[in-house]
Amino acid sequence: MKKAMCCWVLLGGVIAIAAILAAGCSQQQAAMEQPPLVRSQVVRLEQNSQGAIYSGEVRGRYEKQLSFQVSGKVIRRNVELGSVVNPGDILLEIDARDIVQTVNAGAAQVYSAESQLKLAENNLKRYQELYEQQAISRTQYEQYQNAYDAALAAVQQTSAQYAQGSNQLGYSSLAADCAGIIAAVNVEAGQVVSAGQTVLTLVQAGEQEVEIYIPEHRIEELRKAASVQITFWALPGAKVEGAIREVAPVADKATRTYKVRISLKNPPPEVKLGMTATVTAAGTSAAQKAAYIPLAALYQSGDTPQVWVVNNGAVGLKPVKTGAVADDKVQVLGLAEGEIIVTAGVHKLSPGQIVRTAGDRP
Repeated sequence: MKKAMCCWVLLGGVIAIAAILAAGCSQQQAAMEQPPLVRSQVVRLEQNSQGAIYSGEVRGRYEKQLSFQVSGKVIRRNVELGSVVNPGDILLEIDARDIVQTVNAGAAQVYSAESQLKLAENNLKRYQELYEQQAISRTQYEQYQNAYDAALAAVQQTSAQYAQGSNQLGYSSLAADCAGIIAAVNVEAGQVVSAGQTVLTLVQAGEQEVEIYIPEHRIEELRKAASVQITFWALPGAKVEGAIREVAPVADKATRTYKVRISLKNPPPEVKLGMTATVTAAGTSAAQKAAYIPLAALYQSGDTPQVWVVNNGAVGLKPVKTGAVADDKVQVLGLAEGEIIVTAGVHKLSPGQIVRTAGDRP
């Protein structure tokens, strides 16, 4: 009797456990059959008046890469990085001994040619008198006339060579042709340089600019900006108005961005070359309205960024244009007011998939 009762108790326990397991499985299956719950956000559009922000560097409008017109060994460097120079200042000198010898040789050739010309001229006068007296033939006279012409041409040739050598002697000293600041020094005394090799960079004194690089889809926006403001990392209280002077017609091969030069209007004297600058381009009154969404909401499988938009419980991809990035949020164009977008787990979704948003939670 006791054994029968034990059997019944064990059997009841097994049945109870089986019932519990069955109930758990049914709950798990029911949970698996429910659409996934996603984190979402309702799109709110804002006027795009903040504009874009770019980092740049203060540069001179006119920057000259200086070089010698002759080759030689640098024997003297009279400037340092950052030196202020005036027109006519001698910046570098090269060893001119070989050039001096060339000039001396040219001077000797000129003297020799002039002597030959004088002899030819005297001979031509004597034989002209003999020809007029019909003492010699015309052929003999023309020979001396031709010798004189050749001697005259030789003088002209050697004089030109001597002048060329004299010019090269002057090229052995590199002089500043304008006032400015030495921005780069590429040689040292004792180094042999070739003609045309850049040895110094001279930034002409006067107008200053800020150089920035922007992506191609922001070029027109920058050109249409209502105002351009420049601030400086080293000068917290300084703010300068700027004007776009130049936009490069070709993108940089490495970064695929376009160089832009912005002129500074009445910069304070504390602004120095090479300072780090921040350029803020404010949008126009007709600027498009943009939305600011989390960076995690962007989904990109190709060249075009996209976001998942929830429509009637199903998700679909919608292409957008991105703009400024700040505080883990990105500015986008292409979304409508009130649309619901997925802001997390975007790489786990597929087009047409049914999802639940936070408001759909039971």
